[in-house]
Amino acid sequence: MKILATVAAVVLTAFTGAAMAEDLPDLGGKTVVVVTENAYPPLQFIEPGTGNAVGWEYDAMAEIAKRINITVEYENISWDAMIPAVADAQYDLGMTGITIREDRAEVVDFSAPYMRSEMIMMVRGDEERFSDAASFAADDDLLMAAQPGTTPFYVGVYDVLDGDEANPRIVKFETFGAGVQALRAGDVDLVLTDSTAGEGYVSASDGGLKIVGEKLGTEDFGFIFPKGSELVTPINAAIEAMRADGTLDALNKTWFLDYKIGG
Repeated sequence: MKILATVAAVVLTAFTGAAMAEDLPDLGGKTVVVVTENAYPPLQFIEPGTGNAVGWEYDAMAEIAKRINITVEYENISWDAMIPAVADAQYDLGMTGITIREDRAEVVDFSAPYMRSEMIMMVRGDEERFSDAASFAADDDLLMAAQPGTTPFYVGVYDVLDGDEANPRIVKFETFGAGVQALRAGDVDLVLTDSTAGEGYVSASDGGLKIVGEKLGTEDFGFIFPKGSELVTPINAAIEAMRADGTLDALNKTWFLDYKIGG
């Protein structure tokens, strides 16, 4: 969490947050259909034991809904279909830890970033054959799990391996969770992921998983909308108000420090 250096800064931040809250638009209970994958903990996933859809993004969206007075309805879709479906205006908004990228911004509009994360290498807890990207790439017997079309897939192809998207060392999975299961089962040797998901899995693994090597870069997450959506401006205003008053920091603490995936 950001530490403010002076009392004056604290007062200014509080005043700004209050002013932004007062200025937030009221959308009159408008129904907004949000589509997600429910396969990317701790951002959104089906909670073991309860079957409930939970996560950072659900809590954030509930707070946004209160602040700008919208009614949220949720739908499910696979990752590979999400961006095309939102671009085609089948849904009002998509959320699933989507990295803000220029190529995607050509077909959908992004919200302001709500989270910044770093790319990390997740391996089994007893892995000793490699300790960083270079030593992984040097061993042709090692395999990486990846979900096609995601930032981890492209980082794996271009920053870890040889730039060949058809490289057989990249084993493709439909969901991030399936790749993690393959890692734990020994079918692959590495999963690249952002630190938000990776740290959640590692903390819940009882030593079964660990993080190795240096971070491979940063990425900003945003919600996506059909091009020209009138929701972008009010949702951006809500995100900035939540950033100013500490709500985003509180959500980070809840889901990345306090919550343990799987119990």
